[in-house]
Amino acid sequence: MTTPDAPNALPAAWNPAEHEESLYEGWVSAGYFHADETSDKPGYSIVLPPPNVTGSLHMGHALDHTLMDTLTRRKRMQGYEVLWLPGMDHAGIATQSIVEKRLAEDGVTKEELGRETFIEKVWEWKRESGGTIQGQMRRLGDGVDWERDRFTMDEGLSRAVQAIFKKLYDDGLIYRAERLVNWSPVLQTAISDIEVKFDEVEGELVSFRYGSMNDDEPHIVVATTRMETMLGDTAIAVHPDDERYRQLVGTELEHPFLDRKIPVIADDYVDPEFGSGAVKITPAHDPNDFEMGLRHSLPMPTIMDETGAIAGTGTRFDGLDRFEARVRVREALAEQGRIVKEIRPYLHSVGHSERSGESIEPRLSLQWWVKVDGLAKAAGDAVRDGGTVIHPKSQEPRWFDWVDGMHDWCISRQLWWGHRIPIWYGPDGEVACFGPDETPPAGWEQDPDVLDTWFSSGLWPFSTMGWPDSTATLDKFYPTSVLVTGYDILFFWVARMMMFGTYVGALDDAGLAVRSAAVPFENVLLHGLVRDEHGRKMSKSKGNGIDPLDWIDRFGADALRFTLARGSNPGSDISVGESHAQSSRNFATKLFNATKFALMNGARVGELPARDELTVADRWILGRLDQVLADVDAGFENYEFAKACEALYHFAWDEVCDWYLELAKVQNAEGPERAEATALVLGTVLDKLLRALSPVMPFVTETLWKALTGGESVVIAPWPEPSGQPADTAAATAVEDLQKLVTEVRRFRSDQGLNPGQRVAARVSGLTAELEDTRKYLDSLARLTPAGAGSGASGPNATGDDFAVTATVEVRLSSCTPTVDIDTSGQVDVEAERKRAAKDLAAAEKELAGTTAKLGNEQFLAKAPDAVVAKITARRDLAEAEVARLSAKLAELNAR
Repeated sequence: MTTPDAPNALPAAWNPAEHEESLYEGWVSAGYFHADETSDKPGYSIVLPPPNVTGSLHMGHALDHTLMDTLTRRKRMQGYEVLWLPGMDHAGIATQSIVEKRLAEDGVTKEELGRETFIEKVWEWKRESGGTIQGQMRRLGDGVDWERDRFTMDEGLSRAVQAIFKKLYDDGLIYRAERLVNWSPVLQTAISDIEVKFDEVEGELVSFRYGSMNDDEPHIVVATTRMETMLGDTAIAVHPDDERYRQLVGTELEHPFLDRKIPVIADDYVDPEFGSGAVKITPAHDPNDFEMGLRHSLPMPTIMDETGAIAGTGTRFDGLDRFEARVRVREALAEQGRIVKEIRPYLHSVGHSERSGESIEPRLSLQWWVKVDGLAKAAGDAVRDGGTVIHPKSQEPRWFDWVDGMHDWCISRQLWWGHRIPIWYGPDGEVACFGPDETPPAGWEQDPDVLDTWFSSGLWPFSTMGWPDSTATLDKFYPTSVLVTGYDILFFWVARMMMFGTYVGALDDAGLAVRSAAVPFENVLLHGLVRDEHGRKMSKSKGNGIDPLDWIDRFGADALRFTLARGSNPGSDISVGESHAQSSRNFATKLFNATKFALMNGARVGELPARDELTVADRWILGRLDQVLADVDAGFENYEFAKACEALYHFAWDEVCDWYLELAKVQNAEGPERAEATALVLGTVLDKLLRALSPVMPFVTETLWKALTGGESVVIAPWPEPSGQPADTAAATAVEDLQKLVTEVRRFRSDQGLNPGQRVAARVSGLTAELEDTRKYLDSLARLTPAGAGSGASGPNATGDDFAVTATVEVRLSSCTPTVDIDTSGQVDVEAERKRAAKDLAAAEKELAGTTAKLGNEQFLAKAPDAVVAKITARRDLAEAEVARLSAKLAELNAR
């Protein structure tokens, strides 16, 4: 591979904003991200969790997308035919709310427009504003196949929705029933659990009295935070073993406002230790009360209409908003003398609609439901049997708890925007479900409700590939390889996809089968939440949210991506702040400068000389490269992005830039032949390093790799593999010892205040033969001049065998303990060196005292393993030697 005129191939400095857009559009134009279902390569696929069409890229999205892009880019380089399929969700409630608000600004309601015209307005808004997040994905560098972009309301996905609904309906798994739902009085629709957010609010817990006002006659005190719901009470419950109320069980008490009596029932659900030990039961407006109502066959009157106003009670409270009724009912009970006590404030958790903000109302409502028992069991068994593997494994118990205890799923919504339920009603009371290829008879009317958004997104892995038809895309890429998503939606979206995927996989008639016993994805990677640098959850109210587009503007997409990937391990939350982004930007700049320097010094990619012709430094860096590539592979294969990124970061910065580039300068000075070999080694290291970094940092690596290699694109370059050469432990040990020796000498020089560039005469003794080969590096990196060599060394006797004044640096290495005698005449700050020696002596004495005490402890020796005792013994012996050495050194310094 030839190298272009490298220094001219790179700009003067790395400015991401000047290059990222053109690089990305070049990749798209070249078709690098397009998936070919006719390819002979093995398939690898990920479907993008569809963001809401109303949304924009937030930090959670940025993390999701970075991890998926990293996985797909790496697999593409490994020789897979990769499909990363993008798309968006129609977001029924959110989208309808936005369009309704826009209409309200013009004084128009959806009812005035009518259903068909309103839906046209929604589609119009989608065409105008729905592509925001796609542009943001391009800025992040998402390598998705834009030719396969899908939308949950497009024709193909609508066909899939109708097909599976009909199959579920025909199998008896979809039914209509009156059940308790989360009701939004503002949106006037049922909403899903994931659209309910619980907040701690201050309310009032009011105790009031049912029954007689005479203490000697039957009565019971109950408490509630929702006084208005007592209008729907149909029982009072006590624990069956509560002696206080045993004689009242089976009796009835007068309702203060209604012409009916309230039975007293016994149920194990009641906690006799809480409050009065008695609870009011409103089955139509509380989930727990609803279950109790079913157990005891209680009446379930609904006392509120769709707007949250009291209705149908026949009392003076009808027509009042629920919150106003709460006050009026309490006041009316107080007038009767029934209020026992009020507690203010009372902090309790209340569910609120995520979209409209008001507190949700548990409400009995006629809705469409999916019977989930068998579907949920199949989803659980898919993980138990290993068909789908959850990462991290620690999330499996939560998965099983959820699917094993799942309740039937309410799938109908009282909206206009969405997939309309394919149930039709005939003029004579007929009810029928029609599939995508069927036409209802004339005069039949369709059910007005639409399906929960999660219903269509639950089909996402296979509906986007052409199901219910048999397609080449399904054959090649389904089941998908991995689903990447946050652990916070494990129970909602992931569970629904698993239920539908295992159900569809088992179908074998009417051309509906995808693959026998298929799962929708082979792996589920659950990452954590992105938190601020203090570990707090990001939120608008706290003002600690971070706009990923702002970071891209300021630091570049590579910096954002590396920051997120470097903090990501399965199931773990990520804390990020501006300092992390700055560090990642500095890393990109370091890579750029190092590569540019290497190119200016002839670095190129070509066949390496034989290992025995290379220097110890060359063999060391190539060995480290092999080990790092193996570590990076293991990290990515286990979805441990943080481990992979840490390995690449420290190798690039600490070993390549801080050490090998400096060692390479020494080798380049030895002549053309050595410089040529060094250029090839450096080129090999940078080539593989840039390729390994490219899935996470695609922009800067693309620019650098093309300049280094002259290749077409790092996107389609092969994934770097270890060389297969045996580990050179001797070279590794020698360079590690050299690093320790150089570091110690530099530390001594710094302590003495010596100019970093000032050369000092030195005599080095005690080196092994292998370390003798590194002496040239030591002299260069530690700015030493061998005794007797001249070269401008300072001091009266710097060029002789003896120094007028010496300081000794002794370093214990793995292979030896060399001594460096340095000419310190007129240079060393004796007082500073004395303080340093005293400090080191104190530390050595503390270590000696601690280890001696442990070894003198008979109880410790009796319990500790032999290996532990041997390790502490070695530490004690080393400390003894250090105390002796430093004591002698301090005595010498004190004599000066």
